[in-house]
Amino acid sequence: MTVKNKEYKAGRFGFGEGLLEAAKENNNIIALGADITASVGMQAFVDAFPERFLSFGIAEQNIVGAATGLALGGKIPVFSTYGVFAAHRANDQIRVSVCYNKAHVLIAGAHAGISVGADGATHQALEDIACMRVLPHMTVLSPCDANQAKQATKAALLDIKTPVYIRFGREAVPNFTDINAKFEIGKAEIIYKGTDVCIMATGHLVWEAIQAAKILEEKGISVELINIHTIKPIDKKAIITSAKKTKAVVTAEEHQIMGGFGSAVAEVLSQNFPVPIEMIGIKDSFGESGNPDELMEKYGLKAQHIIAAAEKVIERKTQNL
Repeated sequence: MTVKNKEYKAGRFGFGEGLLEAAKENNNIIALGADITASVGMQAFVDAFPERFLSFGIAEQNIVGAATGLALGGKIPVFSTYGVFAAHRANDQIRVSVCYNKAHVLIAGAHAGISVGADGATHQALEDIACMRVLPHMTVLSPCDANQAKQATKAALLDIKTPVYIRFGREAVPNFTDINAKFEIGKAEIIYKGTDVCIMATGHLVWEAIQAAKILEEKGISVELINIHTIKPIDKKAIITSAKKTKAVVTAEEHQIMGGFGSAVAEVLSQNFPVPIEMIGIKDSFGESGNPDELMEKYGLKAQHIIAAAEKVIERKTQNL
């Protein structure tokens, strides 16, 4: 994976760009809106293809039902709303209509994580990974920046034909990956190779993990850093291979620890190669209104928290030798 000089850009705009490009390649792609079209990054699609956009208003369950019908009729529907509403309010319809039928519907969960900020606890999707990865036939994507969100969206629409959930944020965050990098669903990306500890991160926490890795390297700690953008199907080979090499793992996510990305990694390792693990994420708590960066600090999601977790897990590893 190539890490370039960063700019700042919201993941929702990367999603919108990917949707527009995919729609130019496939006329069957249709977008369904829930009264927040511009907010979730779909306005460019609406402007380009108004005849392929359906606005349902605030009726998420109804949208999912309609999307399933369109998919079974040969279309490729894209439904986007805030991740907290998609994952929770419409979960029954997604389970029974979309997943049971293996319908090719792309569900885009915007405003994911606590960095939504001032919108507060009701709008901060902190449980969506857990809700979606448990559903049969569902692919779950968590790109790390806007560029990767664009490529992930195109892959979800053009490369597979089954249900997909993709999560991305609202705030402008570092946009550092190569815009032309190929996105392979189910294939983790190794950013740095190392031997002392492996940091496995997803979503916005990848950038924080990059900063943490640099500081740890300055301290003489060799860090392997992996961006796991596909939480389901997860790259078991990459996880196991790295764990066997480093024998110490830190997971990092902007999501609840329980049932989330860290749990998915722990499931793989507990069955194949158990090692000490420390998890960075929300610890059984709702969020709150506030400045995004201050919330990330308060809830323990910054680079310094990843550094502390890495040092702790290395100490645990040493005690076990």
